[in-house]
Amino acid sequence: MTPLRVLSGIQPTGIPHLGNYLGAIRHWLNMQTTHECLYCVVDLHAITVSRDPNQLRKDTREMAAALIACGIDPTQSILFNQAAAPGHTELGWILGCLTPLGWLNRMTQFKEKAGKDKEKASLGLYGYPVLQAADILLYKATHVPVGEDQKQHLELSRDIAGAFNRTYGVEFFPLPEPMILGEATRVMSLRDGTKKMSKSDASDMARINLNDSDDVIRQKLRKAKSDPIEGITWDPQNRPEVANFLTIYASVTQQSIANAAEECATLNFSTFKERLADALIAHLSPIRHTLESLLKDPLGLDALLRDGAERAGAIGAPNLAEVKQLIGFLRP
Repeated sequence: MTPLRVLSGIQPTGIPHLGNYLGAIRHWLNMQTTHECLYCVVDLHAITVSRDPNQLRKDTREMAAALIACGIDPTQSILFNQAAAPGHTELGWILGCLTPLGWLNRMTQFKEKAGKDKEKASLGLYGYPVLQAADILLYKATHVPVGEDQKQHLELSRDIAGAFNRTYGVEFFPLPEPMILGEATRVMSLRDGTKKMSKSDASDMARINLNDSDDVIRQKLRKAKSDPIEGITWDPQNRPEVANFLTIYASVTQQSIANAAEECATLNFSTFKERLADALIAHLSPIRHTLESLLKDPLGLDALLRDGAERAGAIGAPNLAEVKQLIGFLRP
């Protein structure tokens, strides 16, 4: 029987922001007690766009350190960088040979990322959903945490798993199930409550980074977009900024949005921002201090990632060997 196993990947974009934390990373922490978890910094996916090598190494270490600082336990879970586990690319090629072009042509994220220069897009960008399927299936993961923008890719992974099973007449790969994340899966920009918080935003004032100092957090919230309506109410349609701040406040104070709205109903916007700043600083300061400590030891981080890759390989290598046997490859 396949164990309950979670595989989740995250791009090496350096220090995560609040949206990454509340939208995904925070939810991963609870999974460590209920599932066998593999958390992968997907540096292979990162090179579908041009990356400076030194910056990529730095960003990979920073993301790994941030995951640990947030509470991912590398002794309990398996934390590694994707490129250190060669089975991902090997299985990716095999699965690519079973994936019709029509399936990939339906992937909306390729169309969005390639834009009008589709003819200049790389094969890696076009085919990365197949590598994403390999990330999951290499470990026979049964569950994958997904947001709205990743549902289509998980469906493709299920289709590819089914295609392999049908082609070789076996029930080898489980069909991975989505794990839908809870509240605060979409944290919005501090400058525009209708847009998702993102590293691609030109203004650093639009986001709160996990390494922002207490003073910077407070300053960013004070300068964040407000509205002129009196009181604090939950009205996402008409008051997106208030809704965003209530969502964040409820998340870091571990209460429902309804309770948070009731608690803050009589506050004016500036007072509400100060209360949110206090709550965020209390929640994020321990993470920042741990992160800063981890980043002082890059060799130690590298050793942790190597250990994780070895542990991941102990799970993935036998699965890949069986795949090769089913296909008909000669044993090495």
